Amino acid sequence: MNSESEKLGKNLKRIRTKKGITQGDIARSLGVSRGFVSNIENGKTNPTLATIARLANAIGASTDELLK
Repeated sequence: MNSESEKLGKNLKRIRTKKGITQGDIARSLGVSRGFVSNIENGKTNPTLATIARLANAIGASTDELLK
């Protein structure tokens, strides 16, 4: 598993839970399945840069926060 994908997933989950946002909320915002969001959080998929930007926007964070 790619450590960058894992970092992205951990940061996404941390920020999302801190703000009280569910995976379903993100999925509906992006027009994707909740499973897709789950796979990102678990480091099982490598989202495109455009998807990362949309994720950041959906949770009110910067792409830097997600990728650090």
